[in-house]
Amino acid sequence: MILNVSGRTDIPAFYSEWFMNRYKAGFVDVRNPYYPKNVNRIYFKDVDAILFCSKNPIPIIKYLKLIDKPIIFHITLTPYKKDLEPNLPPKGEIINAIKKISNIIGIENVYVRYDPILLNNRYNLEYHIKSFDNMCKLLNGYVKHIIVSFIDEYKNVKNNFKILNLKEFDENDYKQIGINLSNSARKYNMEVQTCCEKENLTQYGFIRNDCMGGNLAFKLTGKTNFKKWNARNNKNCNCVEMVDLGAYNSCKHFCKYCYANFDEKEVNVNYSKHDKNSSLLIGNIKEQDLITIRK
Repeated sequence: MILNVSGRTDIPAFYSEWFMNRYKAGFVDVRNPYYPKNVNRIYFKDVDAILFCSKNPIPIIKYLKLIDKPIIFHITLTPYKKDLEPNLPPKGEIINAIKKISNIIGIENVYVRYDPILLNNRYNLEYHIKSFDNMCKLLNGYVKHIIVSFIDEYKNVKNNFKILNLKEFDENDYKQIGINLSNSARKYNMEVQTCCEKENLTQYGFIRNDCMGGNLAFKLTGKTNFKKWNARNNKNCNCVEMVDLGAYNSCKHFCKYCYANFDEKEVNVNYSKHDKNSSLLIGNIKEQDLITIRK
């Protein structure tokens, strides 16, 4: 089993202490977001590897050496300001955190996600090309893998339509992104890829790969019997099956393009229900809950 920690919220940023409490306890409970009475119980002895995903990994760095499982770390690093990412720390601090993580778990296990790329009057094509090159320069020697994706029309994106003020991509935009980002990555000894994107940028030097494909899963775990992940939000995903520990509407970064938050009031309510000593991320086990051990 591979844990995704997490595609539904930023556990490393806001819930690191809770995660480590569960790791020490030996198990964690996960409420099904679509059938809330159903709870999966996961024992860490059944976990083969952990994929951490975060926009601010700083709080979990002090715990990484305590985790005796193979770790892959995805850190999302975008060039946006407080208008779109109001609660993130300065990007320089995140870059320093990426370097520390690379030194702890190894450069091959660190992936930076330049994700999502959006275009508007402030964040235009030239802005992205310059920002991406500078990011690669700063991370040279600490990162080899960069994953790029483009903005999708999630509910939160529609809610923030006026703030985002999005410009549609045309073929030249994709071409210029493909050429320039590939050149920057190559210049600083990195490879850049898309994942689950319909735009094929391989002709410009991108590679096409999965975030957690079968080859990477085998490299981490020595196992080949992973099922294909049935990702609800992307039919083109070819990653192996992972188990997510998160809960939607519980990330307080409040990024205006986020797919996992769509109700800021609910985020604050959920965050207030978090108990670092609970087996669940949000709230506690109820008498009517149906607990099933996930293998």
